[in-house]
Amino acid sequence: MSMGKLEILFNPKTIAVIGANSDKKSVGYSIFANLIGSGYEGIVYPINLKRSSVQGVKSYPSVASVPDKVDLAIIATPAVTVPGLMEECGKAGVSGVVIVSSGFKEAGKEGTDLYNLISETAKKYAIRVMGPNCLGFIKPSINLNASFAGKMPLRGKIAFISQSGALCTSVLDWAVKQNVGFSHFVSIGEMVDIGFHDLIDYFGTDPGTNSILIYMESLSDARRFLSAARAFSRTKPIIILKAGKTAGGASAALSHTGSLAGDDRVFDAAFKRAGIIRVNEIGELFDSAKTLSMQRIPHGNRLAIITNAGGPGVIAADYLLTNGGQLAALSDDTMSKLNKCLPAAWSRSNPVDVLGDANPQRYRDAVGLCLNDEGADGVLVILTPQAVTESSAIAKEIVSLPRYKTILTSWMGEDAVKEGREILEKGNIPTYRTPEDAERCFMSMHQYSRNLELLHETPATIPSKFVPKTKENKKLIAEIMRSGRCVLTEDESKLVLANYDIPIAKNFVAKTEAEAVKAAAEVGYPVVMKIVSQDIMHKTDVGGVKLKIASSEDVKNGFREIMASVKEKKPEARIEGILIETMQQKRYELLIGSKKDPIFGPVIVFGMGGVAVEVFKDTNVGLPPLNMALAMRLIEDTKIFKLLKGYRGMKGVDISSIQFLLYKFAYLVMDFPEIKEIDINPFAVDENGGVVLDAKIVLDETLIGKNVKPYSHMVISPYPTEYITGFTMSDGVKVTLRPIRPEDEPIESEMIKGLTEQTSRLRFFQPLKDITHELMIRYTQIDYDREMAIIAELNVDGKEKMAGVVRIIADPYNDSAEFAILVADAYQNKGLGNKLTDYVLDIARKKGLRRIYAEIMSENCAMIHILKKRGFEMSQSNDNVHAEKILKSNCHAENVVKP
Repeated sequence: MSMGKLEILFNPKTIAVIGANSDKKSVGYSIFANLIGSGYEGIVYPINLKRSSVQGVKSYPSVASVPDKVDLAIIATPAVTVPGLMEECGKAGVSGVVIVSSGFKEAGKEGTDLYNLISETAKKYAIRVMGPNCLGFIKPSINLNASFAGKMPLRGKIAFISQSGALCTSVLDWAVKQNVGFSHFVSIGEMVDIGFHDLIDYFGTDPGTNSILIYMESLSDARRFLSAARAFSRTKPIIILKAGKTAGGASAALSHTGSLAGDDRVFDAAFKRAGIIRVNEIGELFDSAKTLSMQRIPHGNRLAIITNAGGPGVIAADYLLTNGGQLAALSDDTMSKLNKCLPAAWSRSNPVDVLGDANPQRYRDAVGLCLNDEGADGVLVILTPQAVTESSAIAKEIVSLPRYKTILTSWMGEDAVKEGREILEKGNIPTYRTPEDAERCFMSMHQYSRNLELLHETPATIPSKFVPKTKENKKLIAEIMRSGRCVLTEDESKLVLANYDIPIAKNFVAKTEAEAVKAAAEVGYPVVMKIVSQDIMHKTDVGGVKLKIASSEDVKNGFREIMASVKEKKPEARIEGILIETMQQKRYELLIGSKKDPIFGPVIVFGMGGVAVEVFKDTNVGLPPLNMALAMRLIEDTKIFKLLKGYRGMKGVDISSIQFLLYKFAYLVMDFPEIKEIDINPFAVDENGGVVLDAKIVLDETLIGKNVKPYSHMVISPYPTEYITGFTMSDGVKVTLRPIRPEDEPIESEMIKGLTEQTSRLRFFQPLKDITHELMIRYTQIDYDREMAIIAELNVDGKEKMAGVVRIIADPYNDSAEFAILVADAYQNKGLGNKLTDYVLDIARKKGLRRIYAEIMSENCAMIHILKKRGFEMSQSNDNVHAEKILKSNCHAENVVKP
């Protein structure tokens, strides 16, 4: 299946409505009436077995009997008839189908069977299917209402996608009254084929769309979704209202971590890593889209507030501070200038109260000064209509100001400020009815800015700065799984951690009192004693822990008491012995854990640990892979971070060592898909370092006896370090071949600027004169799951340079990929083009791609020669050559486990 069929679905020339009729109470009537009555210029055919005409239009008994080839079929018939109708559409060559019928997965086993039949038929004939159980879609720009919604919205730049058809009708009604326009308005229903990722891919490349808004209830293919979102969220904001924030699902988890990393928090973490904005209300969806389309993205969360009324200013300040924002600390210079231009009674602080009699000039002066203050990331201008307030004139002054930073406004009231609001909106200054709404959007924009920063981070598949004992862990875990166990004992768990350079205390497992006394003497008093049993997860609940044991006599007594308590409270437990290790006394206790989320795969939890972890719930959730920057983000978004930095005279801990700890922990989770849950609680830490005090690991029983493709259990692909290699060109110059990184933007930009006009034209089909930052972002910030770009890097006079780059860009189904190559003029005819081509084709095979194709200018003889030698078939089309090759995969995809 291809994106081309989505293009046909959204831009059909011929449409067949299967189930169209003349009964005004039916869905089939509404759909057909909308299509022929909305100004759509294509041909619409009603399909009805029992009628010769529908709504005055000649009807046909089947799609096959229609005189034209049908681009889009809309099915509005009972569920039981749909699989057969899908087969008819397939045989007739229909490109796309919208199924509005209900009665599928929501209707139990019979409906699920029908759903599966539709899926099979769609794949058999390569039909793109929207639905079932959906409203349909609307494309205002071509007056196409392919739905049973009764209203046609305005044309606009927003693509709206919803899983709920009922919500669509409500939003549509609201949007019409609010004059909100859309490029596309889509109800996707149960997503038998077309899902969120398909539509993000499509709208991400649609020039008529500048933002994508989504109402989401569930997600079935998280990897594809995040891959699509990460590819486009840099250039087109993706804003999501995710329902089900209170959903449980962790109550049966085996560890503290399992009960904390609830579904909704994982969605939050995933959205952040994908550069997605999450909102909580329908109004926020559109407010955020409007603001992002009109204003600069703030670099921070510091807001200056200018108001002509004290009360709204105080409310705005309270709301900002309680929702993660900061009041901008205005500089002495700004305060001095404000003192000169404002009345003596002004507030002399932020919020800047310009008083109730403020005229347009006073507003202009105050707002202009705050915009110029380096301590402010944005400005909120509040106006309340008072007796002398010139709402419209003040709005004109605000619009005329230079746009250094984010400017938001709240013209409070209705009729008295209506004209002022209109002036602001026309001047691309967003305005809101309340200051809180404006600040909510400001914080969404700030979060978007922070989320985009995460997209630049590309953790590698192979760690640096530490060497994990991967083989030792593989052997240990394999032995445990072969024995039929899935729960590791504490000493086994700590060994797994120690093999990844995570600090543990010296310990021994004692099976007798004598062994316990000997072990305590060896590790040094005081010691802690803990029961070791694969059947006991929470040792304190069964009296299985003794602390601060200071003598051999206490060891003997403790051994007997632990054994007696465990046998009484958990008589069926298998006991391996008692763990003896040094007692640690450190100031802070942290939780570091991981669990496999059913949608997003492994997630990492960090925060305050100890026995009260579930009471305070001061934790943050992130997705692997991690690097030091991503680890820092995980740490700094917790309350305990303030304590860890040092607080009120108490020494802080080495934050970088905790970052490094999370970095190593993430590699453990990445390298072992067999791990279902890990719980390090507590990890004790102070200014002298940290150590694991307790650890639990649970393995995934569903993976026993299975081989798992590396990183297939993760939804975000790490930087593929395995593709770094060396190459010596024919002139003896050595280059490094490696996947591209975001930080390669300067050297790729320099290479492209240095191309001759001929080389630039052969690669880009025209001389590339305008090398923008946005273009370089697209080339350097790639998703390795769907794209690969290998650069040739060399050092010239102590400076890194790019000699060439080759890339393959796969379709959303990882079936076919487009090939492109560029070698800088100075490095041509030295074997580099051949090497890059062979290398990327090998990577394509490893990725399981079936087909590689390229579009080449006819005069590009060198590239045609390279590809011909490698078995590409050539076909001429006007001035271009289409090259294509079917690959033979050299890898096997069996037993690939998806999250």
